[in-house]
Amino acid sequence: MPTISLREITRDNWRPIALLSRTLPPDQQRFVTHNAISMLDAHYSDGALLHVGIYADEQPVGYVLYGYEADVDAWWIIRLMVAYAEQGKGYGRAAMGQVIERLRATPGCDAVYISFVPENDAARLLYESLGFVDTGEVEEGELIYRLALTA
Repeated sequence: MPTISLREITRDNWRPIALLSRTLPPDQQRFVTHNAISMLDAHYSDGALLHVGIYADEQPVGYVLYGYEADVDAWWIIRLMVAYAEQGKGYGRAAMGQVIERLRATPGCDAVYISFVPENDAARLLYESLGFVDTGEVEEGELIYRLALTA
């Protein structure tokens, strides 16, 4: 398996990562906001959102947006996207593990939330396998899951 890494979004790599959204078939496009919109969210947020490209060795294969949402006083993994041809290879799981470890090392972050469309069975299986649990809440039609980061 290639080495999976998270890399800062820069003027040199933003476009290839943004264009990864085009690889998703229509039935998956409804599950995740386009990467370019997510990049704008990160850029114009209050500074508490971080975004990174997911790389398999030197190839961009996905995108993650995460950070602190002050309006709800909680840490969130807001977006996870893996290019269609790269799905099923463990890249999303590896990236999620790295993001979770970054958040675990963040002072004051004792839990992280994630949401997804109920029909997205692949997301549900991945998140549950990582320890996220259903909160029973639904926001804007998406299920809210929580992962405790402390013992």
